[in-house]
Amino acid sequence: MTRVDERLGWTRREAIGLLGMALAGASARSASAAPTFPKGAIIRTLLRDYAPEELGGGATLFHEHLSFPPDFLPRFIKYSAETAARNRPPNAPPPPAPPQPPPAPAGKFFMQDLDVMAEEIAIAKREGIACIVDGGHPDMGRDINFLKQVSEKSGMPIVAGAGFYNEPFYPPEIATMSEDQVFDAIMKQVRADNIGAFGEIGSWDYITKVERKVFRATGRAHLATNIPIFTHTGIPGKSALEQLDIIEDVGVDPRHVVIGHVGNLVDSNVDVHKAICRRGAFVGFDRQGGPGDTPVVPMVMALLEAGFADNLLFASDFSSANQLKRNNKEMGYAKTLTVFVPKVKAAGASDEVLRQIMVDNPRRFLAFVPKIKRKA
Repeated sequence: MTRVDERLGWTRREAIGLLGMALAGASARSASAAPTFPKGAIIRTLLRDYAPEELGGGATLFHEHLSFPPDFLPRFIKYSAETAARNRPPNAPPPPAPPQPPPAPAGKFFMQDLDVMAEEIAIAKREGIACIVDGGHPDMGRDINFLKQVSEKSGMPIVAGAGFYNEPFYPPEIATMSEDQVFDAIMKQVRADNIGAFGEIGSWDYITKVERKVFRATGRAHLATNIPIFTHTGIPGKSALEQLDIIEDVGVDPRHVVIGHVGNLVDSNVDVHKAICRRGAFVGFDRQGGPGDTPVVPMVMALLEAGFADNLLFASDFSSANQLKRNNKEMGYAKTLTVFVPKVKAAGASDEVLRQIMVDNPRRFLAFVPKIKRKA
């Protein structure tokens, strides 16, 4: 398998060139190979509903973050360290010190600075991104009005998520609420805003009793709305199959589900990844576009060789200021397309397959026939 240089990256012209070449090639494909969508299907973004075909001219990132409060990453790191300490076997050596959160910026936090975010997202649009899914919701501190302003100012269609993240971040009352009450709380979010996905819905480590309750309620909310679901698996991916089990047991068709962060579950045999694909769900490689790409590229190629191109989705789970274009010209919100995709191409993936993963698959995932009218 081709060794991929970690420094490999694409210019804006090269990234858009891939999509352009693949679009041209797509015209020669048989009609059966082109993506199809149910009659009446839409992709629901904050500013308007799109026919899926309208977003076929660029890549869609199914799991990013554009609105966090400054304390989100410090809390994430703290909870991770606490979990590692709690689960450490007796007499095991102490774990390495947890990474320190990035220093606080001198001015506004970047995800609360409209000018910074609009500029970064406009750059991503110029680099070939047609739509971004924000994976935040209220318990993560997401500001939906801020997202609307970013979308308006940058011209980027943004899909807003809904639901509950994972137990360390849940509102305290979730622990004592019934499944029906959690379902009602999720539906309240859907009715309050123009939600286009449930996600990211997570388990923190091994899935807990309370998280199972939230997963069941989320599956029921999908059945009531048709809104698709994407998940955050444990550290690393311990509950991937159980998440799918719970959602499927409620009655959800796996074709409307992405099991996320499975790039963290490094396995040259990709056994769990293949099991997810065989059941019809999507596998989310959604922390891509940086040093963590090295073990993921061979897993992607193994899944492509096994015939699972229809089941793959890529994104970056963008979360820190050091990834911004203004702070690192090789990064930015398009880094999945400009940094990670070239590595997969160098490993042997064709332009047509890469376009399918970046353009067609996310539209198939996000497209749904709405059961709840768009909020005016």
